[in-house]
Amino acid sequence: MASAEPPVVVTCSAPVNIAVIKYWGKRDEELVLPINSSLSVTLHQDQLKTTTTAAISKDFSEDRVWLNGQEQDVRQPRLQACLQEIRRLARKRRSTQDGESLPPSLSYKVHVASENNFPTAAGLASSAAGYACLAYTLARAYGVDGDLSEVARRGSGSACRSLHGGFVEWQMGTRADGKDSVAQPVAPESHWPQLRVLILVVSADRKLMGSTAGMQTSVETSALLKFRAEAVVPTRLREMGRCILERDFQGFAQLTMKDSNQFHATCLDTFPPISYLNDTSRRIIHLVHRFNAHHGQTKVAYTFDAGPNAVIFTLEDTVAEFVAAVRHSFPPEANGDKFLKGLPVAPVSLPDELKTALALEPIPGGVKYIISTQVGPGPQVLDDPKAHLLGPDGLLRSRSAA
Repeated sequence: MASAEPPVVVTCSAPVNIAVIKYWGKRDEELVLPINSSLSVTLHQDQLKTTTTAAISKDFSEDRVWLNGQEQDVRQPRLQACLQEIRRLARKRRSTQDGESLPPSLSYKVHVASENNFPTAAGLASSAAGYACLAYTLARAYGVDGDLSEVARRGSGSACRSLHGGFVEWQMGTRADGKDSVAQPVAPESHWPQLRVLILVVSADRKLMGSTAGMQTSVETSALLKFRAEAVVPTRLREMGRCILERDFQGFAQLTMKDSNQFHATCLDTFPPISYLNDTSRRIIHLVHRFNAHHGQTKVAYTFDAGPNAVIFTLEDTVAEFVAAVRHSFPPEANGDKFLKGLPVAPVSLPDELKTALALEPIPGGVKYIISTQVGPGPQVLDDPKAHLLGPDGLLRSRSAA
């Protein structure tokens, strides 16, 4: 028989972030402490986001979790780390608040449903958005406030950067307990309104080697990774911060590409080597450099995380021409009207001299589609009950009922 006490239900959304100074490698696997600081750009949730609902009820007999409509093993270590840390913080906060015994809700079980509106595990930072959303939603459900970097970080290191909008630095910290390894805003999403982001989806398939395993192998075997963390990244972080604050696109773009290249060089320096890029990824790199060379300045920049999909940074006045260049180099095989998703981009004709300068044999279908977006805000609470992914019974709602 169901109790008269209604469940606590909270639904939130959280964004994807893309690192322009990369994080790769941990000095502490359990606490997820990085070997170097990193800096990222938060993407807008209108195009890419995770939505999560958490429901806490006396009637639930066990913790349960669903991701993209499929029930998951709730015993996953990273999931448990987040859940246990939130409950610890809730216990600490409430005992400090009133000195009384813990409220019964802390002994209740929780049901969590989460969904992404973009491909999962394909190198599009799905785990960052997912664990940031999980930490943020659980915190609201359990009445926890304050910095949630440690909670999100325990799920996925880069998730702590998705707790903020705009431009964000994850400071590696120096303490053994990780209390100073936190994400801090560098500039808000409104700081650089002309900046645009294009995600060129090359493959939505799950990558062959996950980031966690890849990082661990790199830390153990790559001398370049150690050099990068100690001698290169600190200077690049300072320079990237300056470029962002001064809205220096030339500096921002070149540094973004150099850091992406070096990250993938450390993957190749790993033994056995790791390769997240494919032939299409490398052709996109050539496309960007030839596009810039034609214009005599850096007008677009690429970066690749642990996957083949390219993230392109450019300014608003260059978007249409570069999208046309991508269409020329990677003609859509079918459904050309669905090739571009997200923010609208006006079609333009590519000048013949630029087609000649690109000098790339077109590969139909090499890029599956483009997501056009911009810099966006951090996590949001969704107050509309229609946004809940779980029904009144705490079970997954059908798509038609949502």
